[in-house]
Amino acid sequence: MVQRRVVITGIGVVSPYGNGVPALIEGIEKGRSTIRRMEGWDQFGGLKSHVGAPAELTNEKRIPRQKRRSMGRIGLFAAQAAEEALADSGLTVPERSWRTGCIIGSTIGSTKSLNDAFEIILKDKDIGLINSTTVFQCMSHTAASNVAQYLGLNGYIMATSAACASSLHAIGTGYDLIRLGRQDFLLCGGADELHPIVTGSFDALFATSTKYNDSPTMTPRPFDRDRDGLVCGEGSGVVVLEDYEKAVSRNAKIYAEITGFSTTGSGSHISQSDRESMVYCMKSALGDARVSPNDVDYVNAHATATLQGDQEEAEAIREVFGSAIPVSAFKGYIGHTLGAAGVIELIATLVMMEKGVIYPTLNLENVSHECEGLDHVMKPRNSELNVILKNGFAFGGISAALVCKNVKIQEK
Repeated sequence: MVQRRVVITGIGVVSPYGNGVPALIEGIEKGRSTIRRMEGWDQFGGLKSHVGAPAELTNEKRIPRQKRRSMGRIGLFAAQAAEEALADSGLTVPERSWRTGCIIGSTIGSTKSLNDAFEIILKDKDIGLINSTTVFQCMSHTAASNVAQYLGLNGYIMATSAACASSLHAIGTGYDLIRLGRQDFLLCGGADELHPIVTGSFDALFATSTKYNDSPTMTPRPFDRDRDGLVCGEGSGVVVLEDYEKAVSRNAKIYAEITGFSTTGSGSHISQSDRESMVYCMKSALGDARVSPNDVDYVNAHATATLQGDQEEAEAIREVFGSAIPVSAFKGYIGHTLGAAGVIELIATLVMMEKGVIYPTLNLENVSHECEGLDHVMKPRNSELNVILKNGFAFGGISAALVCKNVKIQEK
């Protein structure tokens, strides 16, 4: 069976910098942190980390109320990112097409809506007080289903749920569906929202940054000697995937071709990162892409700034690529956007490919000794990027890696 080539022809983002890809790139290029001390979080007993990277909802009332009612924050973020990506691609959704869909992952449904629902239920012990729209905001596939309803998508509608690897899983699944000829184009990505419950779940696992509550822009610190954990953020990212030949035939802008994807499970520990699993995942993605480690020009790291996670990832990258590969990470700018992290960071990397520049890791000032042996990018660097690898890792021992190639198209 001849497999189709799969390309990215549209990108859309809602991030802590604001709505739209330009806001994301401008913020990163200015080296501006979006991390802040979260007002009111000190009222939650036992919560040690009081920092986060919130995104502001803007222009959400452009979405008709009938569609908007079933969207929590996570659904609104996803709808806005998807709308930008679709417009950027130049595609229109065919009426009643079974070959146009979306795959959008997240950790869970809308955390705020879930919290609000339980506050109502637990107060009066009356489940009948919950309305139907709250149910649709809370369901685990709320982002995918609401985007599909909003844009009128009738094909594959799926929600990948693998915590922080969710959006890379979404893109990898879309890549398979299109190259196997099962869909014509797909909107793929992820969305998540910030809430004390979210940060608290990481807090309980001793994974959050707690030393910088009074100096929030100094954290997180990926690969840095003084890193002390992750900072949660929120937002959404969506990319449009389509068949290469169809994209060329309509003279579409192509950001990159997806040439390889892999995902693995460690099977060894529910919360700790595993170097061996990471190594196998990256090598498998490279094998799928039919490229060698020497062909890769840049690795965009997951790098959450946890002590053990950064060490394991640094050792894994070093084992696969050696010491010469340029590596940087984006969580110092926008925090860990959880289920949206992989796609938002991929989008920033695609823009780097287009501009021929590598954005540095923010807050990386002194490379930790256990993360040494890599070419850590600590200042903006001009560089031609033809092949990149994007990492994403998650609780449950899950690893994901995506390989993209820069494609230069001559008009027919």
